[in-house]
Amino acid sequence: MKTIITYFKSFFKTLNPFYYITISALVALLIWLNYWHGLEKQFINSGNWGERFVKYFLLFFSAYAIGFFIQLFFNRNINWHKQKWFWIILFAGPLLFAWKVNFNFFNEWVKNNWSFPYYNVYHFSINWIVRVLAILSPVIIIWLIKDKNNQPFYGAKKTQSLTPYFIMIAILLPLIIAASTQPDFLQMYPKAKNISEVPINSVSDYAYYLFFELSYGFDFVSIEFFFRGFLILSLIKICGKDAIVPMAAFYCTIHFGKPLGEAISSYFGGLLLGIVAYNTRSVWGGLIVHLGIAWLMEFGGWLGNSFFHT
Repeated sequence: MKTIITYFKSFFKTLNPFYYITISALVALLIWLNYWHGLEKQFINSGNWGERFVKYFLLFFSAYAIGFFIQLFFNRNINWHKQKWFWIILFAGPLLFAWKVNFNFFNEWVKNNWSFPYYNVYHFSINWIVRVLAILSPVIIIWLIKDKNNQPFYGAKKTQSLTPYFIMIAILLPLIIAASTQPDFLQMYPKAKNISEVPINSVSDYAYYLFFELSYGFDFVSIEFFFRGFLILSLIKICGKDAIVPMAAFYCTIHFGKPLGEAISSYFGGLLLGIVAYNTRSVWGGLIVHLGIAWLMEFGGWLGNSFFHT
């Protein structure tokens, strides 16, 4: 744990405070527009497929690109904007995640051609699995072209110790417990209530819920390898630490459909996990933290709804 604390101290010691305040204020502005003026719900997640794709791309790109280019104002010695691969990753990141968010071509086909006793179990589960493949396949191609000879697949390097990450989960547990009493949290979680049509009459019925939760967890594999792996480690020789804060700003925007507290915490959580990934060249620890929090939130949502009946 001391090593991770050292990573944080080293990063914030070199981080320009005026830059961090500026980008944090812009992230706060996006959060305000979203939760008080319906940015995503009313304006972005509407229209046909092409319109939604373009609007999601512009949302993600705005946060990501601003995170980079504000740095030029505070540090005129930066020259990563002169590198070809910087521009490729700058556009590829938001494009690929907009692609993932809108990747729903198979939904109607599954509904019309597959017969299942509990459709929602497979609808949600297959949805997560297919979207993971949809976003990581292009990332693998980029790695093969750009970095295969320079580093393992983005973030796949073995981490030295997992103990600090379990400590991080323990530290965050009180926040999850507190969130589990809030109405907006309980409306969203547990995700498993989306398959509440599945009865629990026998042990075999639990298999549906297990499959659902494992598929839900599988989605976080793509999140960690994409944000902490691809968006940081593909740029590590070009941008160095400068890639971390823009990633965190981008990461915050993908939570705009979640409760307000989750969106705010995602900005700081993305920053901290990004610092760890940058220093360790590994996402496995971050994945453990992410999965641990996600499944604890599922459990907290179940307990909260059981107690408060919301």
